[in-house]
Amino acid sequence: MTKAELVAKIAEKNGTSKAQAEASMNAILDIIQDELAAGNKLTLTGFGTFSVSERKARTGRNPRTGAEIKIPATKVAQFKPGKVLKDAVK
Repeated sequence: MTKAELVAKIAEKNGTSKAQAEASMNAILDIIQDELAAGNKLTLTGFGTFSVSERKARTGRNPRTGAEIKIPATKVAQFKPGKVLKDAVK
C-alpha cells in the first residue's frame, strides 16, 4: 500500500476529504519524526513503540574488494509492534 492509497482509505473511513486526511497523516508523521530526532520514545498503546537505538562503530568488509572498512557509530529508528498488532497479524 502506498501513502496515497492510505490517505484515500483514511478519508473514506472518516468521511473527510483526501486533503484533510493527508494533512492529518503528515502531522502525525512529523510528530513521530520530531520525537525520534529528539531521542524520545513514542508509544501507541496496542499498536507499538517507536524508539531510537545506537549502533556502535564496527569494522566491515567491502564485498567487492574484501578490504576492511570502518563503519561509524550511528542512531537508527526502531519499531516494536504491540500485542494487539501482533495478534491481528497472526
